[in-house]
Amino acid sequence: MIAKLSGSLDAAGDGWVVVDVGGVGYMVYCSARTLRALPGCGEPVNLAIETHVREDHIHLYGFADGKERDWFGLLQSVQGVGARVALGILSVLSPAVLTQAVVLQEASTLTQASGVGPKLGKRIVSELKDHVPALAVVEGASGGGAASLGDANEGDTSEGPADDAVSALVNLGYRRLEAQAAVAGVTRNLGSGRRVEDLIRHGLQELGR
Repeated sequence: MIAKLSGSLDAAGDGWVVVDVGGVGYMVYCSARTLRALPGCGEPVNLAIETHVREDHIHLYGFADGKERDWFGLLQSVQGVGARVALGILSVLSPAVLTQAVVLQEASTLTQASGVGPKLGKRIVSELKDHVPALAVVEGASGGGAASLGDANEGDTSEGPADDAVSALVNLGYRRLEAQAAVAGVTRNLGSGRRVEDLIRHGLQELGR
């Protein structure tokens, strides 16, 4: 199995590249996001690879980093999502945005991708909710950066109000993933800087829906 290719970019097209490794050209299928991140022809390139071996073909799928490759495999674990649809999703949604959509169960985010309708979008977020790290999404002034709960201040290792609210909800009997998703939703809707009591109260409202 090929897991990585390091060489020079020989050619590129719509959804594919050819990587020259020691005089051998490997055709690699890529998402639009990965293609945009690649250098020009003749420049060095490194791709994380997932190899698909079938009776009638061997396909290489390349990614700018390991996170995108991991998501490629995870998406295909959902019924109805093949390599083409998974690449389509990764072409328009970053791993961070995908994590947000699954944690917060926002199926509509997935429908931005070609080939993903409302029904498939709901199936993806539902089936992957227990397989995705519970990263909270806090909308910043720049318009939607992703951050872990309690990471508002870089370098501050103390627990913030969001972490305290999650712990309180877990103590009330909710699963940690559910609690983190609820607090993330409250933070997104109401903004950061809320008191623990407010986060818990509104979090319970989210969980009670």
